[in-house]
Amino acid sequence: MSKITFSVIKADIGGFVGHSSVHPDLLKVAEKYLGEKGKDLLIDFKVSHVGDDINLIMTHKKGVDCEEVHKLAWDTFLECTRLAREYKLYGAGQDLLSDSFSGNIKGMGPGVAEMEFEERPSEPVIVFMADKTEPGAWNLPLYKMFADPFNTIGLIIDPKMHDGFIFEVMDTVENKLMKFSSPEEIYDLLVFLGAFNRYAVKAVYNKKGEPAAASSTQRMNLMAGRYVGKDDPVMIVRCQNGFPAVGEALEPFANPHLVSGWMRGSHFGPLMPVSLQDATPTRFDGPPRVVALGFQLSNGKLIGPQDFFADKGFDRARQKALEIADYMRSHGPFEPHRLPLDEMEYTTLPRVMEKLSQKNL
Repeated sequence: MSKITFSVIKADIGGFVGHSSVHPDLLKVAEKYLGEKGKDLLIDFKVSHVGDDINLIMTHKKGVDCEEVHKLAWDTFLECTRLAREYKLYGAGQDLLSDSFSGNIKGMGPGVAEMEFEERPSEPVIVFMADKTEPGAWNLPLYKMFADPFNTIGLIIDPKMHDGFIFEVMDTVENKLMKFSSPEEIYDLLVFLGAFNRYAVKAVYNKKGEPAAASSTQRMNLMAGRYVGKDDPVMIVRCQNGFPAVGEALEPFANPHLVSGWMRGSHFGPLMPVSLQDATPTRFDGPPRVVALGFQLSNGKLIGPQDFFADKGFDRARQKALEIADYMRSHGPFEPHRLPLDEMEYTTLPRVMEKLSQKNL
């Protein structure tokens, strides 16, 4: 059986209103364009959003880093950008760092998570989409899913998971990859995962080399050399039958951990799990949000989605996130709510520092 490629490509090409959401007309443009231009290329697709980001969820048989698929996504975002500019939406086209496509969408602004695998008799997949944060936001959840038996009991009682997993970690500053085997190298792994502003999990594999998870690790500020918004990462996680159960993959988000981003990409705040309906961050442009869409794959067809975080089982997580948000907001412009100065290098703060340089700061 030929392999299926699962691609999720996202971009912020204009917020409605401010940074809170995507105008419904842009989603319609994306659906129409993908439906017409991708009919001979894609097996199936879904268009979704979280906050002000458009997310293209696509299946095909062209493999990862396929130029045709990446160009299709790029052209879709360009088509949406035209309408965003007509509507004068905020930050229209901000994630598109070039005027022309150069063969691969990576490094051009949009975030990309992809994996290629043979579809199992039952293939549950979860697409996680976040807004107002950066790729390191997935570090703690992925560690808990694939390395923490207190979260994932399958690591102990499922013989298909008992050998553990391989974590591929990206140094987003030096653009280097490292691999760690769990459980053998957990302590070494945690040295890097804890520094989530620089290191991000790019992929997770089982010990046979089969892909289990993939995430976007592109950092907009490093690509643009200036502040152009946070990266708003996406992630794909395969579930069941040798991988974490659906409930094990969702469980890390029951405790809203602190991530960087939020207002002007310059603050720490809780990552709040929400339904699609509530994926519209407005309070101080936040708090940061995460949505989880579940699909069953059937010969590459996307059966779904199921909006997992609409479950009332996450109500207490949302309440806790709001309490954390109150506490962090009470610090105003003081750390630890505001990011440390070395993390503010690609915000608008350097312009202020330059202006004040005459005061011998």
